[in-house]
Parts: sequence; C-alpha cells; structure tokens
Amino acid sequence: MAELLKDSEPLKSVKRGDIVSGEVMRIDDEGVLVNIGHKSDGIIPPREMRSLTPEAMNGMKRGDTVYAYVIRPDGDEGPAMLSLDRARSEQGWVVLQKALDNNLLVDGVITGYNKGGVVVDVEGVQGFIPLSQLAPIDRNAGDQDQVLAQRVGQRVKAQLLEVNRRRNRVILSERQALAQKREMDKARLLEELQEGQTRRGRVSGISSFGVFVDLGGADGLIHISELAWTQVNSPEEVVKPGADIDVYVLKVDKENKKIALSLRRLVPEPWTMVPQRYEVGQVVSAVVTKLTNFGAFARIEDSIEGLIHISELSDRIIQHPKEVVNVGDQLQLKIIKIEPERKRLGLSLKQAQETWGIEP
Repeated sequence: MAELLKDSEPLKSVKRGDIVSGEVMRIDDEGVLVNIGHKSDGIIPPREMRSLTPEAMNGMKRGDTVYAYVIRPDGDEGPAMLSLDRARSEQGWVVLQKALDNNLLVDGVITGYNKGGVVVDVEGVQGFIPLSQLAPIDRNAGDQDQVLAQRVGQRVKAQLLEVNRRRNRVILSERQALAQKREMDKARLLEELQEGQTRRGRVSGISSFGVFVDLGGADGLIHISELAWTQVNSPEEVVKPGADIDVYVLKVDKENKKIALSLRRLVPEPWTMVPQRYEVGQVVSAVVTKLTNFGAFARIEDSIEGLIHISELSDRIIQHPKEVVNVGDQLQLKIIKIEPERKRLGLSLKQAQETWGIEP
C-alpha cells in the first residue's frame, strides 16, 4: 500500500533554473544520464561538465549522487537537459557572497590572461584579478606577457573585492590576500617567538639604519649597532640582500608588532674573552685610533681598544701624545692593566720599549 501511495503522489515538476539532485544511471559518450526523481531522467552532455577534472570525471560511477542545473525541463523534446557546470556556478555565487561578507580568502585557478590581468576560476565562477592586484611581478622573469602566461594553471589564493551576480562580475585581489596572510603569519610568529632564541631568516631589505630579516611571514630588524661588535659603517659590509642568516631574537614587542634582532649576540662579546686571550705583562701589536690630551687609544683586535696614558708614552715629559705617536701608527705595546667588566685595558709604549731594549 505504501508503494502504491508513493506512486500516486503528484509529480513534482522541475523548471528552468532549478538546482536538482539525481542519481547517476549511465555514463557514455553522449554524457551522463541522471534520474532526478519520479522516474524522470535528465541528461548532462559533455559540454556541461567541463568544470570537472579528468580525475573527477573518471571517478564518477553509476549510483553516485550529483547536483545539476536545469537548462530545459523534460517534455516533448525529450529528457531534461542538465548542467553540472552551471549548478556549480550557482552554488559558487552563494559561496562567494558568504566569503565576501565574512572577509574570507578564496582559492582559484588561473585559466587565462589579458593585458589587464588574469582570469580565474573560483568556485565554478569566472573571476578577474586586475594587474594592479596581482602579486608583484619579477621583472627578471621576462616581459609581462611571459610572466602571466607562465601563471596559467596555477592555483591562487585571493581576497574578494566585488561579487555582483546580476552583472556576472567577480573581482579579486592576490595582493590583499598576501597582505592578509602575512598579517596572520606575523601574529602567529609574534606568539611563538621567544627572546633569546636563534632563528633562521632571509635578508629582505637593507637600509642605512639596519637590516630587515624575513623570519617566515614577518620581518624583524637588526639595528646597525647589533650587526657586529665592531663599528659598522654600512650594513652591506656585513650582509647581502637575499642571504639566509641565523639571527638572535633580542626583543618581541607584541603590542607594537615589532621584532628586534641581533647578529652580534650569536658570538661572545669580545671583552668577555679578553682574560683568556691576554694577560698583564704581555706585549701586543696595536694600531693607534685616537689622540686625546691625556693619552692615546689603540686597538689590539676588532672592538678591543686600550688606553696608553700620556705618562706611558715616553720617559720624557710631553705636553701632548702627538709628540710621540700619530693616528694609524702600528705599535708594540705592553698590557699593564686588564679590567674586562669595565671594558678597560691599560697599555704602555715605554714599558714595551724597555722590554725589547728599545730606546724611547
């Protein structure tokens, strides 16, 4: 009785523009035959299944459920004419509108290009990314047409700028998607970074005041004072653009979203090694770097400088160090005092000369 009642239920007619579900009954060269209910069949011709990938098409089998758009209801002309492509497109408009309303990124495939930008298939809907909204083009990769041609077939993540079903218009931005992703990556990185860590990064920019390093989604800054223990006149003396380097995480400012990095902190501060490398009474080679009224400063290595007090320059009485030495002079000096905690080193020219038996 239930079956009889079911068979006697009024037939639910379908009309053009409906989205219907049906069961795959047959697949052949003419297309896919689908039962859309009440013994009513529809045919999906090959030209209406172009959005399916070869893998999806080969994987379709009898008994599968598919959703299709009604191009023409069944009638005297034969079974209903259906379209998988249009069904996907109609559903895609709903998905795109929701993505736009919720500021969500969408995935698409670049299917073509012109002088204004690239054409993208996104959720079965044809969209467009203007040239100004594409990721920056590498000018070394060829001219604009060559670069765009190489991108055909690539998957792309984009931000929706406009969805207009009535005008059949979808405009997207790859640049904004990259910027949004970078902000998300930066927020994640700021949460996981710890001061004192050593991280690997790539030099993304160099300025007069320091070096920017991409840590994987966010840039940190190595101030020029943190590039080396010695004085650095230009950051290019230490690093080159695009180089992969290890950096020390100096400070993470989550509130202002800033990351301070250091290169010099990866090696011991030179003054901490002075007691192991030098001792009082040792004679060392040094270069005079500066003259003052009370003495001369001389560098023995990198950033290690000591003072030759005016009384230690000569046995005779002098009024100014320039009477004995000049900036740039290479001298043999005796170490007479080591104070690493105060970063002080006492040197003597006259005692070194006495050691070597040289007349001052």
